[in-house]
Amino acid sequence: MPSNLTLRAVNTAHRALLRLSFGRLGTEYFGMPALELITIGRKSGRPRSVMLTAPIVDGDSYTVVASRVGDPANPAWYHNLRADPAVEVAFRNGPRRPMTARVLPPEERALLWPRIVADYPVYGDYQKRTTREIPLVRLTPRSDSGPANPVS
Repeated sequence: MPSNLTLRAVNTAHRALLRLSFGRLGTEYFGMPALELITIGRKSGRPRSVMLTAPIVDGDSYTVVASRVGDPANPAWYHNLRADPAVEVAFRNGPRRPMTARVLPPEERALLWPRIVADYPVYGDYQKRTTREIPLVRLTPRSDSGPANPVS
């Protein structure tokens, strides 16, 4: 599995590509739309940013996969949004928007997982590398007027 340093380097390179190309490159990754997810660190209380792919885009809502390339542990961003589901998302290098993160329950995941794996088989490979069930997270727009309500 890739180290934390490797994953951070890939994220840094992705952001640099977006910035240096003025958003013309890096808005897709492996054929999927890319987004920046900003969570609040559950330990630090500081904003944390990660570049992810969205294998499912449904209007203004996005589904992301907490695969961490098939690592035995869930990614840090997943733990952060479990602690505080009020996140921000910049889709395809667009402006940041307030959103709510919701970990999909098993029955919803079961409906979407085959579709994701059929369209992007790499996620099936990641699932084979780990004994944990890789979570799916739905990101939906929220208004600034109220707190996010976690549902998992």
